[in-house]
Amino acid sequence: MTDKPNLVPNIAKRLQVSNFEAGYVLPVDKPYAWTSTDVVRKVKTLLRNKAGLKKIKVGHAGTLDPLATGLLIICIGKATKNIETIQLGEKEYVADICFGTTTPSFDLETSPDCHYPFEHIAAADIANAFAGFVGDTEQLPPLFSAKLIAGKRAYDYARIGETPELKPAKINIRSLELIDYKPPVARIRMNCSKGTYVRAFARDLGTALGSGAHLAKLRRTASGAYGIESALSIDEVEDMFTLIDSL
Repeated sequence: MTDKPNLVPNIAKRLQVSNFEAGYVLPVDKPYAWTSTDVVRKVKTLLRNKAGLKKIKVGHAGTLDPLATGLLIICIGKATKNIETIQLGEKEYVADICFGTTTPSFDLETSPDCHYPFEHIAAADIANAFAGFVGDTEQLPPLFSAKLIAGKRAYDYARIGETPELKPAKINIRSLELIDYKPPVARIRMNCSKGTYVRAFARDLGTALGSGAHLAKLRRTASGAYGIESALSIDEVEDMFTLIDSL
């Protein structure tokens, strides 16, 4: 990343193997199409091959969907004990919401299933609709999600064509901002609580505006005290471990 050219060498110079064992939090900029587990697996491999740590614990504090990018907080060693606390922090997302089309998964994981008019939607309409979503609300999660239903993930039911009943969850959306609107796509910024599905918000916003909508793009830019500006790309994570290995 060009905006932080000295971050990787500076981090590497401070780190030793003992830092990972004592507990280390590594903010990563998750690439498109990678699962959160893919990132954890990558870090585990680097810890094993570059730092000689074969049995160290690694986990993430808050899943990102494969089609989303942005901040994924990786906890290493004793820092994994703090995962639940870190997950409670407020999240910030920048999302592209496309009006006029819905998909079963509410994003681009599945193909469009219905089309709706969207020409009547103006930027002012979107901004005005935000008021109905800000604050403490209840949100119905997507069926294509990791919600547990009778010990089974909701997406496992969805992929075999079953539609079990999902219960609304309490969430909080602190703020919503319309960054840009080029019909049919609105770019928004959302600050929200743990457990908020931006895909479900896209569905509900489309309905509120007399249309349909799906999530076309999603990037997490902050989580609790951590911001995307401190996150390393996968290439930078590899560089960091290479530098540690050579010091």
